[in-house]
Amino acid sequence: MSIRKIALVAAGIAAASIGSASMGSASADGPRAHSINLGAINGVAYYTEEAGRFRVVATLSQQEGLPIRVETLLSPGQSVVLSTAKGESGLESVELSRDDNNLTVRPVDQR
Repeated sequence: MSIRKIALVAAGIAAASIGSASMGSASADGPRAHSINLGAINGVAYYTEEAGRFRVVATLSQQEGLPIRVETLLSPGQSVVLSTAKGESGLESVELSRDDNNLTVRPVDQR
């Protein structure tokens, strides 16, 4: 299965799990999905609100590889970094951060 098919399946599962998902910055009015690009590893992250915290779920996969799912709970001001192992292209990372009622996904410069 190609990486694009895996990413599409993961995005479909996320959308089905949370009702209506939209790409981009998230806010308190509902869950939002974000794409994640870590070079050869791609996927999607979304959150649902749970007792004042965000339950963030990221599903990542490499071409022809099994998908991996990561879950974490974030309170305001908290973040988590997802990184690839150092390889030919170097370390690639993204940070998933909660600022008030927004979830942001941004690349992390490792230089």
